[in-house]
Amino acid sequence: MKIRKITGVSPDDRAAVEQAFAEIEPQPVACCNWPAEFPYAPEVSFRMFHTGDRLMLRFDVAESYTAALVTEDNGEVWTDSCVEFFIAPDEGLYYNFETTCIGRMLLSGRKSRTEDVQPAPAEALASVKRFTTYPFGEPFAEREGDNRWSLTLAIPPQALFRHALTDWSGLEARMNLYKCGDRLSHPHFLSWKPVRTENPDFHRPEFFEAVTFEK
Repeated sequence: MKIRKITGVSPDDRAAVEQAFAEIEPQPVACCNWPAEFPYAPEVSFRMFHTGDRLMLRFDVAESYTAALVTEDNGEVWTDSCVEFFIAPDEGLYYNFETTCIGRMLLSGRKSRTEDVQPAPAEALASVKRFTTYPFGEPFAEREGDNRWSLTLAIPPQALFRHALTDWSGLEARMNLYKCGDRLSHPHFLSWKPVRTENPDFHRPEFFEAVTFEK
């Protein structure tokens, strides 16, 4: 997959950002990898482009059960209504950007789920701009209904804090994207590309897909 480069788009110019996303074909996050135990599958898609100095990533979600109880960054965000972007810029390390519907984020650089895990420093977390449909950072208990929300992330290359990247242009990497909600009344575990494990486990870089960022 090639990630298109669109220059001259500021993350804070919402009209320009939306116009750019309108040019990008949405990709479904629809692999229900463990249907026997977790059959519930909300509708999820993502769009992605980069400007050189920012990776712009938008998730669109339609689900029946939505909650946002985590109130701090680097908390247990995967227990809420959460979308996730995992990227490996090389064979050694990958980064997990996990963000709730109200913008609370968990970020770390690691070799595996348990090996060589380093939580992101505060400056790396702060460098990622987050734009949410729900009021940013305002928690709420589970809501049942026709819940539709979007999350946009503007990620500088420096957020990959264990590398020395300064530009997304030309980067060759691997990635996968996910939707989960471990403690919702209807837990679910969806992925962009299939994850072939016996139990839910997104920390499996062997199932990442190769991507190239346009120069």
